[in-house]
Amino acid sequence: MRARSAFVIALTVSASLALPAAAKPPLRDVAEIDDGLMAVAIADEIRKTCDDISARMFRAMATLSDLKSRAKSLGYSEEEIEDYVTSKAEKTRMRAKAEAFLADQGVDAKSDRELCRFGKKEIARTSDIGRLLR
Repeated sequence: MRARSAFVIALTVSASLALPAAAKPPLRDVAEIDDGLMAVAIADEIRKTCDDISARMFRAMATLSDLKSRAKSLGYSEEEIEDYVTSKAEKTRMRAKAEAFLADQGVDAKSDRELCRFGKKEIARTSDIGRLLR
């Protein structure tokens, strides 16, 4: 009886080791990473567009570093992270996502005036985007 129990346990452990690890979703589907990167992208666009708004560069770099660390803690490799942030397709998707976000906020992303007004509002609110600007 003990030999049979040991055999069943060994078989169960072997089977569980043979199962593939759960696949990670693409980084674009990890909201905390993708939304964080979008906030940085929007803040960057605002600082490039608006003469009277500048970036908090150290804070922006720290935010990017935190996002990368978080992605790593979720099991993503350097290569997966690099592919995500340098992909032309992802950059195009992120631009569309940011423009949709801004439109939801009543902002025409192509209007410098509206973008700058939005930036000032975000600074006053100390939102994720506003904390990256001054």
